[in-house]
Amino acid sequence: MKQETHPQYNEVAVTCSCGNAFKTNSTLGNDQLHIESCSECHPFYTGKQRIIDTAGRVDKFNKRYQRG
Repeated sequence: MKQETHPQYNEVAVTCSCGNAFKTNSTLGNDQLHIESCSECHPFYTGKQRIIDTAGRVDKFNKRYQRG
């Protein structure tokens, strides 16, 4: 096997904009990574997901394709 063909796999400290911090492994050259959302603050993981429907498109779709 060739030597030095694979990038270094090091531990990285990840910091989210919400303040959550954890460590993971990465081939990133830095030892710190700043992200905008994580599993602690992202709406998909927290269950606070909302559908923003200002024009009534969801209701219009449901009326049009209602099974009866």
